[in-house]
Amino acid sequence: MSSSRKPDDKGKLWSGRFDEPVTDLVKRFTASVSFDQRLAQFDIDGSLAHAHMLGAVGIVTQADVAAIERGLAQIREEIRGGAFEWSIDLEDVHLNIERRLTDIVGDAGKRLHTGRSRNDQVATDVRLYLRAGIDQITALIKGLQRKLLDVAEKHTDTVMPGFTHLQVAQPVSFAHHLLAYFEMLSRDAQRLIDCRKRVNKLPLGAAALAGTSFPIDRQMVAKELGFEGLCENSLDAVSDRDFAIEFCACAALLMTHLSRFSEELILWMSPRFRFIDLADRFCTGSSIMPQKKNPDVPELIRGKTGRVNGHLVALLTLMKAQPLAYNKDNQEDKEPLFDTVDTLTMSLAVFTELLGGLEVNRDAMREAVQQGYATATDLADYLVKKGVPFREAHEAVAQAVRHAENRGKDLSGLPLSELQQFSALIADDVFDALTLEGSLAARSHIGGTAPVRVKQAIAKARKSL
Repeated sequence: MSSSRKPDDKGKLWSGRFDEPVTDLVKRFTASVSFDQRLAQFDIDGSLAHAHMLGAVGIVTQADVAAIERGLAQIREEIRGGAFEWSIDLEDVHLNIERRLTDIVGDAGKRLHTGRSRNDQVATDVRLYLRAGIDQITALIKGLQRKLLDVAEKHTDTVMPGFTHLQVAQPVSFAHHLLAYFEMLSRDAQRLIDCRKRVNKLPLGAAALAGTSFPIDRQMVAKELGFEGLCENSLDAVSDRDFAIEFCACAALLMTHLSRFSEELILWMSPRFRFIDLADRFCTGSSIMPQKKNPDVPELIRGKTGRVNGHLVALLTLMKAQPLAYNKDNQEDKEPLFDTVDTLTMSLAVFTELLGGLEVNRDAMREAVQQGYATATDLADYLVKKGVPFREAHEAVAQAVRHAENRGKDLSGLPLSELQQFSALIADDVFDALTLEGSLAARSHIGGTAPVRVKQAIAKARKSL
């Protein structure tokens, strides 16, 4: 400390600069220990690496390092066992741990903060926390993808309507539909893995904002903590929250994909669709309508997407007008970030379980395809293959659909003589093209919905995991 005055009995480490203590209201307003204590294990990890480095370069003695190790090990166990006493007077997780360390090991604990600041300390803790969170989330994504493939393997031949504008468009297999979400989740995982590279840079050593005059070894600390590189500018190191914003952007996209899937499950469970049913354990009833079975889990995931989107905007807004370097505003980065990690982990876990209780109504799906003239495009393709220009084929089929509507029949239900009214090139083989199975099988290319291709896609997806 720059003053000979000792910290007061409340433990403020800067009390020598001030003539009066902060009020209880200001303590409550500025304290973060109620939520940043979840960083405790990462704070201890960072402190151990810092202590080892201080000892290695001769800034503190090996006896001090041993005492710090002993004290932090005791604190770690106290926190894990719920015996650690958190104090709002000590403001945050860092000062709480430092004060307890000093209580346990004395002067050695006071030497631990040599060559660092809470500014680079908290930046390091948050990066360690988020790195672990990304690893957990990417593992959960893979678990959800495996469950998707489990369901898809049972339904490569299950025909359902593919929709555009929520109108019946063309037949697809249910497995093919599920694999669309597999692709979305693959991109989500790739984005998070790429984001992790920028998260995994060490800010410790930047100190308050300008670095330190002590001969520290930042590479040693980075290696011990598993960082892939260093934050190269001290000002940027303590003030950067790009990594948190980038993570929240990845999270918003991931939740958007879960929300889209949730919306489909909600629609499909409706009596108007009857495509699927969810296990009772994922639904609730009504307090007044005894017949109701409400898809609460997918509805809540859909709702929580707005929460995660909001956290992204909150962090962007938090940073938009901050001058360099660190500002107290950045205390507000943690709750949105923590809640985003919590929301993703819980949503992915429950969604994976939800798919395990999914029941598919094949008959209802097939009936729905037959209601929307889903093979009209197949008839147009049939005529094109006979030599009719596509635009002429399109018009001929549009007239055939209108005719079938007036007759209350599907295209495949019209007799050959009536179909030939719209093109003399139509022959008996047209009915092969108009069947649902024929429509699926015809799209046998990479990315198509033909069952043989879908099975190949599932095998490739399994291999990718």
